[in-house]
Amino acid sequence: MSHSHSHRPTLKQENKKFKSRHATKSSIKDLAKGRIVRKSPKSVARASLAAAQTRLNRQNQAKQNQLKKRHELVSALKLFGGVDEKEVDSWGELTLRCLQSQGLPEVITVADSATPPDLKSRPGILKSLLSFIQYFSPSQARVHDLTVPSNALNAARAVCEGRPNLIRWREGRSYLLGESVEWESQTDDNVGKGILKVTGVIRGAPLSAKRLVHIPDFGDFQVDKVMSAPLPRHHKSGANAMSMEEEPVVLSESADDAESLTSRLEPDTMSNEQTWPTEDELNSQNQPSASASDLPDAKWGTTPKSVKKVPRGTSAYQAAWIIEDEDENNEENWSDEEDEGMEEDESIREITEKGSELAVEAEDEDLVELTNEDMESEAKRSTAAFQDLDMEVENQQHAEWVAMRAQEKEADRAKAETEDQAFPDEIDTPRDVLARTRFQKYRGLKSFRTSPWDPYENLPVDYGRIFRFEDYERTRRNVRRKAETEGVQPGRRVTVYIKAVPKTCADSWRPEAPFVLFGLWQHEHKTTVGHFAIQRNTEYDGIVKSKDPLIFCVGPRRFRTNPIFSQHTRGGGKGVNNVHKFERYLRHGNTTIATFYGPMVFGKVPCFVLRENETDGQAPYLVATGTFMNPDTTRIIAKRIVLTGHPFKVHRKTATVRYMFFNPGDVMYFKPIQLHTKHGRTGHITESLGTHGYFKAHFDGVITQMDTICLNLYKRVYPRWSEVWSAPSNTAKVIENGAEANGAVEGESMQE
Repeated sequence: MSHSHSHRPTLKQENKKFKSRHATKSSIKDLAKGRIVRKSPKSVARASLAAAQTRLNRQNQAKQNQLKKRHELVSALKLFGGVDEKEVDSWGELTLRCLQSQGLPEVITVADSATPPDLKSRPGILKSLLSFIQYFSPSQARVHDLTVPSNALNAARAVCEGRPNLIRWREGRSYLLGESVEWESQTDDNVGKGILKVTGVIRGAPLSAKRLVHIPDFGDFQVDKVMSAPLPRHHKSGANAMSMEEEPVVLSESADDAESLTSRLEPDTMSNEQTWPTEDELNSQNQPSASASDLPDAKWGTTPKSVKKVPRGTSAYQAAWIIEDEDENNEENWSDEEDEGMEEDESIREITEKGSELAVEAEDEDLVELTNEDMESEAKRSTAAFQDLDMEVENQQHAEWVAMRAQEKEADRAKAETEDQAFPDEIDTPRDVLARTRFQKYRGLKSFRTSPWDPYENLPVDYGRIFRFEDYERTRRNVRRKAETEGVQPGRRVTVYIKAVPKTCADSWRPEAPFVLFGLWQHEHKTTVGHFAIQRNTEYDGIVKSKDPLIFCVGPRRFRTNPIFSQHTRGGGKGVNNVHKFERYLRHGNTTIATFYGPMVFGKVPCFVLRENETDGQAPYLVATGTFMNPDTTRIIAKRIVLTGHPFKVHRKTATVRYMFFNPGDVMYFKPIQLHTKHGRTGHITESLGTHGYFKAHFDGVITQMDTICLNLYKRVYPRWSEVWSAPSNTAKVIENGAEANGAVEGESMQE
C-alpha cells in the first residue's frame, strides 16, 4: 500500500484567541460564562446624571476662578506695587535702578500681602521675587515672607543686627535725618524767610556750622549754629520716678570765616588785554599832521612812497587804480557828487510826495458811500460766518495738534540721527553764502590729538564768572581733612539752625516722609565746569541729543541743565593738547563725557540722568548713569564739521575736485588745510580751476572716482548753565544756589 507524501504547510496562520477582534461570538460567550457586562453610566443619557455632571462642572469652575483670583491678588501685592504678573511697575523699577547707581549699603528683601498666598503658589512667588531682586543685588539669598510669623521675626532680626556696607563716595560726608522741623520768621529785610530748626542725629561725618548744608529741591543754605538736643532721661526708683532734662548747649557756631553763599564771580572787564596808546602815539596826535612836502625822502634802493587823497572807505587795492590827475580834483568831484546826490534826493522826495498824493486820490475814487443799513447787514454777515467751537472740542483738537507736532518733531530727530550715524559730521556747503564767511569761526588742524590749541584763547564772559582750581587733587585732600576734623561728631542728637530758609521749605515737611540735610564740603557751592563720565541706559530707546534738557542727580543734589557731550579718551587722560571731539548724540555702548556749568564736586560722586516724561507725566525716563570725573576748565570741546567733494577727474595721485566749494576765493582761503579721503588717503589743494570752485588736489596714493574727498574744520563749543531742580508738586520758587551774597569774593578765577 503506497502512501502519498506531503510537506508541512509553511504559510499556515493562527490568530491569537485573546485578541478581541479575532474572537467570535461563541468564544466570547464561553469566556463570559454567564456574566453580564455592566454598561458605563456616562453612556446612558439620564436627566439626573446630566444634572449631577453640570453641578460638578460648576463647582470645579468656581474653585478654579477662586484660585485664579487669589493668584492675581498675590501678584498685585508684590514688592513695589507690581501688578499683572509683574514684579515692579515703572516707578518701582526706576527706584531700584537709581538706588543701584547711587550704591546700596545693605539690602533685606521682604514681601508682604494683605491675603497670604496658598501653600501651593507661595514657593513660586518667592522664587520669582528672588530672581528679580538678584538682578539688582546679587548677594540676596532669600525673600522674607512677612505673612509667616517666623519669617517676619527673622527679617526684624536682620534689620536690627545687620551692619550697612560702606559706600565709598559718602566717606567723610555728614547727613541728618530730621525728626522734627520748625520754622521761625525773621525781622530783618528777608521777607518770607526765617530760621529753620531741624532736629535729628548726625550721621556719617562731623557737621560744622562753618559749612553749608543742602536741602533737596531748595538749594544750599548757611548754618547759624548747632545745639545739642538730648532726650530726657527717666530714672525709675519705685514711687519716686522722675525724668531729668539736660539744658541744650551750643556745639558749633558760625564765624567770620564761614562759607559764603556766593557761587559766581563778577567778571572784571578792565582786566582784559587793553591796547592803550603809547606816549609817541599820543604826542603825534597832538601835533599837526605832516603834509606831503614834509615827508622825508625814501632810502636809496627803495621805491618812494606817494601820498594820495582818496575817498573815505577806499581800500589800498582800489586806491592803486586811481589816476593822479583825478586825485588833484578829488575833493571837487566828491563835493559835486554830493550836491548831485542831494538834488537827486530832493527830486526823489518830490516824486514820492506826488505819488502819495496820486495814491490818495486813487483811493478816494475807489471809495463807495455806504448807508447804515448796509453796514449793519455787512456786520451781521461777518459775525455769522465765524462761530466759536465748544471748549471740549477745542481742547481735543489742540491735544491732537500737539501730539501730531510732537510726532513730526520726533520723526525729524530720528531722521537726523540716522543721517548723522551714516555720515558723521558731514554738512553741505551753502551756495548763497561764501564758505569763508559761513565757517569763519572754524579752524583746520593737522592732527586732532597733537596740534596745539590755546585753552585761554577767545574765552566767553561766562568763564569770568566761574572758579578754577590750580590743583584739584591737592584741594580735595585738604578739604576732606578739614571736614573730618572740625564740627560736631556723628552719633549725637542735635538741632541745626539754618538761616534764610523760605517758609515753603518747612511747609513741605511731612512726618511720614523723610526730611534730610546734607553737609557740603568747603568750596562745593562755587560754580565751575563739571565733567561727568556717563553711559547710556540700554533699556531707553529715545533720542538724546546734545543740549537737550535733562535732570542730573549728583549725590544728594539735582540740577536741570542742557549738557553738551564729548568723546571720552581711553584711560581718562587729557592727551597732548587736551582737545576732545564734540558728540551730537548720546549713543549706546560708549562712555561719553557730559559737561555743564554747575557746583563744584569733590570725589567720584555717582550720578544718574533723567528725562521728564512729557507725554503722560508718569515716571521719568532713566537716560544714563555715571560718575563725576573732574572740573577741568582747560578741557577743549571741539565741534567738527566735514566738507565733502567729488573727484570729477582722476589721474593716478592727482584729482580735480568739485562741489566742495563754489567760489575760487573759498578755495584759496582753505588751501592750507590738509585733505583726506574716506579710503585713507591724505593730500593738499594745489591750485584753483575756473570760477565755479573746482580745484586740483594731490594725494599720497592713487585715487579712485568711488572715493570721497573730505576737509575737516573745528570750532570750540562751551557748556551751558544749570539750575537747582524743584519737584513739580513744590509750588515754591526755585532758589538757585541759595541766596546770593553781596560783595566781591577773593579767589582765583578765569577772565575773558
